[in-house]
Amino acid sequence: MSGLREKQKADRRSRILGAAVSQFRAGGYRSVRIGDIAGRAGVSVGTVYNYYQTKGDILIAVVAMEVEEVLEAGAELVANPPGGVQVALLSLIYGYYDHSLEYLSKEMWRSAMALSIEAPGTRNGQLYHDLDRRLAAQVTDLVAALQSRGDVRVDLDAQALGGLIFSNLNQNFIDFVKDDEMSLAVLKTTVADQTGPFARLISA
Repeated sequence: MSGLREKQKADRRSRILGAAVSQFRAGGYRSVRIGDIAGRAGVSVGTVYNYYQTKGDILIAVVAMEVEEVLEAGAELVANPPGGVQVALLSLIYGYYDHSLEYLSKEMWRSAMALSIEAPGTRNGQLYHDLDRRLAAQVTDLVAALQSRGDVRVDLDAQALGGLIFSNLNQNFIDFVKDDEMSLAVLKTTVADQTGPFARLISA
């Protein structure tokens, strides 16, 4: 019986997040009301509040859904990286970028970033920071895997390298979501131009 209840809760949560994605994309995050999301999900407003206390909670939950899928795909790449430091790094970074607009629009990303910056000590701010930390850790894991394979110099600190690479890819992503006219192709070209020389410097 408890298994059925958990399945029903998971289904409602999924419907609410799916409805939020549709509504936020169509009307913009700031314009959408909780009632709009509830109506789209086919649940009561009270049901939405049983799962999420604020609209910001819902947005950050969508970000978390996005990042969890990205991390899962990235784990497969880290376990078996493609050949060459630059190719391996860009494969992981491009995977992040390619999935970044699966659920969130640029406007949604800007709103989520603003929530994390305005209230870093809140649950949402901490969750957003933790998601960034996990992405940075995965980049570090890739660097360590390349070191183990003999592709990256072993005298370099994998954690420091991973942090640098993540900071750069993250700043490029922030620039991307700030500019509604910038395409994914331009974002990828920019990060490739920056990653190439760095990859050559750290290659064994």
